Amino acid sequence: MKHTQVGEVMTAAVISVDRSTTFREIVKLLAAYDITGVPVVDEDDRVVGVVSESDLLARTARTAAEIMSAPAVTVRTRESVTGAGQLMTRRGVERLPVTDEEERLIGIVTRRDLLRVFLRPDAEIRRHVSEDVLSDTIGAGTGAVDVHVLDGVVTLAGRLERQSQIPLALRLTARLDGVVAVVDELTARTDDSRLIPPERGAHPITW
Repeated sequence: MKHTQVGEVMTAAVISVDRSTTFREIVKLLAAYDITGVPVVDEDDRVVGVVSESDLLARTARTAAEIMSAPAVTVRTRESVTGAGQLMTRRGVERLPVTDEEERLIGIVTRRDLLRVFLRPDAEIRRHVSEDVLSDTIGAGTGAVDVHVLDGVVTLAGRLERQSQIPLALRLTARLDGVVAVVDELTARTDDSRLIPPERGAHPITW
């Protein structure tokens, strides 16, 4: 299944500063461009830190080198939007400079950028659930499961062949871009949960 990547939602025209940029100059940039933070780059355009509004308020210093949070938390263009969001949450940041393989700045992605995936049309979400999850991955027959999507909330109703397919269908659906929540109204023809020996049980899927 294809997931939206950072490179598809990032802003390529990035406002950045160097280590010598003064406190006042940074404040002017944030106000002029209506942004809440800027990456700090070296002479080779490699990201060395980030200055945010909270950094400016918390530190009395003259230049970006003294104010910035370092090392910078960065991300690559091929990272999924979900992965970038999880990274932001773990590190407590609201923006991620996007870098190439040599750590040079090529863009920036914010929480607002990541939230764009939740504007995905319901019809498109429904198609991906039906085709990518239920048909291609689960192997459910046509018409076995009714997929209803309203404002990103997906309701799955119907009967799958095996009980073990239900949590997999729910988990994969929840991970699709644009899905806000999943409502489970699924049943199964066969309860195969006791047919798998504990020592040889299926391993959980990790992403």
